[in-house]
Amino acid sequence: DHGSGEQLYECPMCSLTCTNIQILEEHVDLHLEEHSFSEVSLFLPSVGRNRDLELAQWLQMEEDKRQKSEEEQREKEEFKKLQKQYGLDNSGGYKQQFLKSMEKEVDRGRMQPFEYHKRKADMMECLAFGVDDGKTKTSGVIEALCKHYQNENKDAQRVWLSAGVDHFHSSLGDRGWGCGYRNFQMLLSSLLQNSLYSDCLRDTPVIPSIPKIQSMIEDAWREGFDPHGASHFNNRLHGSKAWIGACEIYSLLTSLRIKCQIIDFHKPTGPTGTHPRLFEWVLRYYSADNEGAAKIVCTSKPPIYLQHQGHSRTVVGIEEKKNKTLCLLLFDPGCPSQEMQKLIKQNSDGCSLRLLRKFVGSLKEKQYQIVAVDGVLSVEEKAARCHASQVLTSEKIP
Repeated sequence: DHGSGEQLYECPMCSLTCTNIQILEEHVDLHLEEHSFSEVSLFLPSVGRNRDLELAQWLQMEEDKRQKSEEEQREKEEFKKLQKQYGLDNSGGYKQQFLKSMEKEVDRGRMQPFEYHKRKADMMECLAFGVDDGKTKTSGVIEALCKHYQNENKDAQRVWLSAGVDHFHSSLGDRGWGCGYRNFQMLLSSLLQNSLYSDCLRDTPVIPSIPKIQSMIEDAWREGFDPHGASHFNNRLHGSKAWIGACEIYSLLTSLRIKCQIIDFHKPTGPTGTHPRLFEWVLRYYSADNEGAAKIVCTSKPPIYLQHQGHSRTVVGIEEKKNKTLCLLLFDPGCPSQEMQKLIKQNSDGCSLRLLRKFVGSLKEKQYQIVAVDGVLSVEEKAARCHASQVLTSEKIP
């Protein structure tokens, strides 16, 4: 109240003086609204930021779950593909594939029902006795090669050949996965003709069937050979289409007391991804103890098992050209009997040799392994190798 007698009203929040109570109330309401807005504005951004962070974290977690689930599914699918590719998918073995393949031949009109039943009966009999039916075998190729090189006067200066080797190719029962077994049959066909190995092979007088070879490898595993490799196959081959490689061949041969070694050419040693040291090793293998002036040397050396990713073949000899280049002579299980028969015809002009010849530039896989036989093991040596194979079975060429 001042001298004019007019009533004054003071704002309790900012000391502003008003002459009208309604104006003061409106003024104070503005203060309250402003104060309330300030508090909310300080609080809400924090809430918003927290909610945004939580949402972002949740979305990221869901995305991680989705990606993990997709990755696990891809891994399962890839694993199944690998199992199928390497015959570990429980889809049956030699017998099942043989029967299915013949059924398809009948359905397509390529095989008569009576032939189907006859071949089925023959197969079941061979499997019961554990022997190969011999229907994919070609004999006499090594002898034909000797004659060819004796009459061939071109650029081959020296030729070394393994002792007689029969060729075996894949059949309806093992097409696509049986190369390792067929190469073992080739190697064994030579060993059975060599008196040095008669004692070792007295329980294996004939070429075993593929299921029998699978059982023989399982027997080697049970003896203690290569437990790491055995675990890869869950200690089981029989009844499967499982691919085998150098380690399985080594274990099987050693279990039979046949002295052998694995040599690992784990990287190229020449230009453009070639492996000249592999060729040089094979030359030393054949030429050792077989020096002389003869152009063609029919050695007593067994053939060599040659493995690379996805396939294996059998080395049966080596050529040395006049310019010192080397050429391997290979038996391939993928080559059918009809083609191999061309090599033993008397009028062969040598063109069929292209099936066998492989020069340095022809072998360009990243890695090769060979299994080379060199004698017989005593019982004590076999036991020592069994123990050693549990640690290391491969010598590496630097």
